[in-house]
Amino acid sequence: PLEMSAKKPVPFLRQVVSVRKKVHRDPRFDDLSGEYNPEIFMKTYSFLDSVKKQEKEMVQKQLKKCRNVEQKEKLQQLLNRMTQQEQAQKKQQQIRERELALKRQQRELAKQGKKPFFLKKSEKRKLELAEKYAELKKSGKLESFLSKKRKRNAIKDKRRLPSQKDL
Repeated sequence: PLEMSAKKPVPFLRQVVSVRKKVHRDPRFDDLSGEYNPEIFMKTYSFLDSVKKQEKEMVQKQLKKCRNVEQKEKLQQLLNRMTQQEQAQKKQQQIRERELALKRQQRELAKQGKKPFFLKKSEKRKLELAEKYAELKKSGKLESFLSKKRKRNAIKDKRRLPSQKDL
């Protein structure tokens, strides 16, 4: 811009060039980006699963070769995080499949002329627990799971009881 004296009065009708302000938009909340559909998202980015698998194998190889203790700990933490993410993704997928199966069932009943019946959250939880129980029984880890649960509950009960000092 042209340098002007501060002592000179500003002309009454000066020309101002208006600059357009950039409008930043967040794709998470904007309608232009479309709606989030987990099924479509999973299909679109399914190739990432193979990439993650390769990365996990690479980290495992590095972990076997590594001699540095600090580096080994970091790699172990990374590997644990990767496996936890993988497990969480599988769990989410199972939940999604279960919900889709229930929806299909309700559609079939609606086609037959029956009223749709939607499960409550507590009933969904019961079904999930029953499924987990069956899975543990099949894998043979049911006894250890139940014993751990009993121990946890016993500790909770012990904590809730009033201590001898209070009496």
